[in-house]
Formats: sequence, C-alpha cells, structure tokens
Amino acid sequence: MAEAESLLKRWYFWATHSRIAPVIKAAKTIKRHWAGVLRWFVSRISNGVLEAINSLIQSAKAKARGFRNSRYLITMVYRIAGKLDFKLPDLGYATHTK
Repeated sequence: MAEAESLLKRWYFWATHSRIAPVIKAAKTIKRHWAGVLRWFVSRISNGVLEAINSLIQSAKAKARGFRNSRYLITMVYRIAGKLDFKLPDLGYATHTK
C-alpha cells in the first residue's frame, strides 16, 4: 500500500498542477476520499455489489408502484432479486388447446 500511496501522491501533484479544470476537480474528489481509495489496494473490495442490489430494489419499487403497502414492495424485491423459477414441473399431462 505504501507504493500505491506514493504513486497516488505523484499523480495528485501532477493533476492539481495540470491547469485542466476537470482533472483538477477529479483530483480534489479523490483527495476527499483518499483513505477509501488507498483501502482498495488492500481489500480489493468496491461498492459494485451494493450498487447492483440498489438497482434491483429501484426496479422493484417501480414495479410495485401503486400498491397499498410495503409488503408488495418486499414481495417484488424477492421476486426480482431472488431469481425464483415459478415454472411448474411437467407431469406428462396433455395440455388443452382451443
């Protein structure tokens, strides 16, 4: 992690002296999250999984809109995130068609 911090400091110095406004802005954002950025080099954990779960919940909220209570939202979250298979097993019976 020491090597990562050294390289990040060098990049930060270059970025803040680049005179390119978007690069300077990005560098300042990274500076505010300095410890978290460096922590990634140790843990290799990101918030990608949390973002994916949040996306599933937002989708469930959209599908549950208009229902009376939160139980429907919870059911929809399980329905979407649980990847449940509701197909009935084939019992060998003939299907009826018109």
